[in-house]
Amino acid sequence: MAPSTRERRRSRSADDITVYVDGEPGTVADALQPLVAAVLGPRPPVRIELWDGSAVGPVSSPGVLRVRSPLALRRLLWAPDELGLSRAYVTGDLDLDGDIFEALEALRETVSLDRGLALKLAPRALGAARATGALGAPLPPPPEEARPRGRRHSRQRDAEVVRHHYDVGNDFYELVLGPSMTYSCARFTGPDSNLEDAQAAKHELVARKLGLAERPGQRLLDVGCGWGSMAMHAARHHGTSVVGITISREQAIRARRRVEAEGLSHLVEIREQDYRDLGDESFDAISSIGMFEHVGQSRMSEYFGVLHRMLRPEGRLLNHAISRVGEPKLRSRSFTGRYVFPDAELIDVGRVTLAMEAAGFEVRDVEALREHYARTLRAWVANLEAGWDRAVRLVGDRRARIWRLYMAGSAIGFEEGSLSVHQVLGVVPSHLGDSGMPPTRDGWRTGG
Repeated sequence: MAPSTRERRRSRSADDITVYVDGEPGTVADALQPLVAAVLGPRPPVRIELWDGSAVGPVSSPGVLRVRSPLALRRLLWAPDELGLSRAYVTGDLDLDGDIFEALEALRETVSLDRGLALKLAPRALGAARATGALGAPLPPPPEEARPRGRRHSRQRDAEVVRHHYDVGNDFYELVLGPSMTYSCARFTGPDSNLEDAQAAKHELVARKLGLAERPGQRLLDVGCGWGSMAMHAARHHGTSVVGITISREQAIRARRRVEAEGLSHLVEIREQDYRDLGDESFDAISSIGMFEHVGQSRMSEYFGVLHRMLRPEGRLLNHAISRVGEPKLRSRSFTGRYVFPDAELIDVGRVTLAMEAAGFEVRDVEALREHYARTLRAWVANLEAGWDRAVRLVGDRRARIWRLYMAGSAIGFEEGSLSVHQVLGVVPSHLGDSGMPPTRDGWRTGG
């Protein structure tokens, strides 16, 4: 008589374990069938291949979900939610092969990573772990997981999470982003536009919305300047004097080198500086592109207050940021919240415009670039996949896979509309109410 699951002796090696299902020898696929059905339904949209060679799901599918080790089940047992799935994926115990966009779209239609996922996973994960010998003590989180300490959006904590995301390595970012080194939504002016042209078009759109083309020689503050691309564009094409600030040391080092190589050091200054440490300087224009996500709703009023104070009368602010309707904070146990953008907040554009108005800005223009960001992210994924071997050499397999999944998933979010990105243009009217704004948008609608 075959021993029951409770009676059989377990080994630390998955190869030494005989799987029993209802008292009979079986495959890992047999043991996992209830778990798979609870999460993906009776007909999984993708093929699932297990470490013993057995499989569940269609032979032909847009992707293959590979469970390479019983440790994936142990992680789900102790964290039966998106965090457990994330940890299994990051460690390589769980992987996704094939066309990542098609696979994620197929899974998205079936899986809802909401709070109810734990109710589905917990009992099924326990049964699967028993049957496959995956029971054991909790495993330590992967070192790539961010768990920042201190008060949320304090200077120290903000610096910590920015280093986690941006100080991965400048060479890695150049591989992903391309020569423009621009880590924000591009603007594609035609079906044949490439990524570099689209990023240049975005920079020029920002410059024109800020009036840099109307009045050469203005002074621009670029908050969260990244690797200096917007600053260099404004200086090169419009003779603008630019101060760019970032709290990423790696970004500041590379940005200064790029500015010097372009011969723009007389116009562009790159500082390693927090926006809260800006003094009594004044500017004609301020750009904030892809930085506002790190500010947080609790600091939003302070942020816009600081920027308003630094603008001269008729000065303009362009705030370019990802947004979504509803709760702005990323869930603490989500993949993106733990491994990519800890503490990030995607604040609804309606709240942003109200906060800008409360700070004294007159909001003059709001533009959504949602579809453009989906296309941008797909281009970044293509760059990463084309340079995969080098990316792994630069940052390791785990982090390369994190970025691939994050960017592909984000692209799908923008395509389906759960994520958006907006440029909000505000102006500081003079004491007489003069805005200095052009009568129409025609002045900045160049190239499409």
